[in-house]
Amino acid sequence: MTRLDSTFGIRDLALSFFRSYLQDRTQVVTVNGIKSSPSLLTCGVPQGSVLGPILFILYTQPLSDVISHHSVSHHMFADDTELYKSDSPSEAFTLSRTIEACISDVKVWVVQNKLQLNDDKTEILLIGSAPGIDLPSSVRVGQSDISFSSAARNLGVIFDSELALKEQVNKLCQLAYLEIRRIGSIRQYLSVEATKTLVSSLVLSRLDYCNALLAGCPQVLLDKIQRVINCSARLIYKASKSAHITPLLFDLHWLPISSRIQYKIALTCFHIISGTAPPYLSELL
Repeated sequence: MTRLDSTFGIRDLALSFFRSYLQDRTQVVTVNGIKSSPSLLTCGVPQGSVLGPILFILYTQPLSDVISHHSVSHHMFADDTELYKSDSPSEAFTLSRTIEACISDVKVWVVQNKLQLNDDKTEILLIGSAPGIDLPSSVRVGQSDISFSSAARNLGVIFDSELALKEQVNKLCQLAYLEIRRIGSIRQYLSVEATKTLVSSLVLSRLDYCNALLAGCPQVLLDKIQRVINCSARLIYKASKSAHITPLLFDLHWLPISSRIQYKIALTCFHIISGTAPPYLSELL
């Protein structure tokens, strides 16, 4: 409660609201219809609660200072924390040791604050590696030696060690075609408008998610995504594979994938210039 007041400025009625929510909570256990006596809870919040994620973020805020002490940049997404740091190839070994020391201090803080760090679920990705770099084969995380991954998922996007995004595009197309087949199995029972809605929500939403990252990708990767869009358009109009795709896309008012990427970048820049983008984006321009 002290931290809510001194660090976040939550006072008076708002502070009383949090206090009433957190204090004097009890829990019971029922086995075979027999209920235990209530036990007072001194930490934690109910799983699935609305306030749970907000309170967890407030609770773990000091972890940011622990990480910054090692001059390591980081992002925190609820219970998922990412560390990242750049350096020259000649300093790669020192870089890995810095990350290892940072993770060690994070581990200490987590234990002291009654949380758990899943050592074996930690992933380490080295981007921009080159032959001959003096680099250990793994990084120590708690009791586990974590080897470097060839690719890692970040908020639903698969990043590889060369930032080629080939694996991301392949996985994206795979999932999109799966949704197309599912919609196709019931297409005969759907109207054109209903099919449009399903395709937009289940297929195009996947293609548009973080698609600005695909700017500058090889055309062969963009062509794979464009074939998904073309297949979706043919599904809506029950057109054959040999049907010319341009009139269908024009009728649907769908942009080709290259234009969809340009639109996303332009929209992001507009929000930055107009002051409606998050600070971490606005500070880049």
